[in-house]
Amino acid sequence: MKPLPRQNDTWLQELESRWKLLISKLELQFGGGLDLQAVLFLIGFQELGKRPKKLNKDQKLELLHIAICTLLEPYGYYVFEGTDEDAYPHWTLNEELPPLKPGHQSALMKEAILCYFGEEYITEVQSS
Repeated sequence: MKPLPRQNDTWLQELESRWKLLISKLELQFGGGLDLQAVLFLIGFQELGKRPKKLNKDQKLELLHIAICTLLEPYGYYVFEGTDEDAYPHWTLNEELPPLKPGHQSALMKEAILCYFGEEYITEVQSS
């Protein structure tokens, strides 16, 4: 289980720098204007392995749930249980997230997203 990152000023500056590099690379592939929620949708689609033609509100929430569970599983907050007959993945909550301030919530998600894509992906952006 990964520990929660320490969120001091230096760490937050480095995080934002790496986040901007990742967003730059993703925007080259998917177009501009990506934010945290858009990246969560991309991860949800990736993990689901299929894209419904038109999403209703519940399907959008399911995609966000898939992304968040995938991202927080390495930190020990969720345990993957498997997929159902429709190939939708399911997790169980293993441990409650500690109370975080709103800015720290988004920082944790950004850190988890950066880990999901891997340092190689981000380094590739810097050398391009």
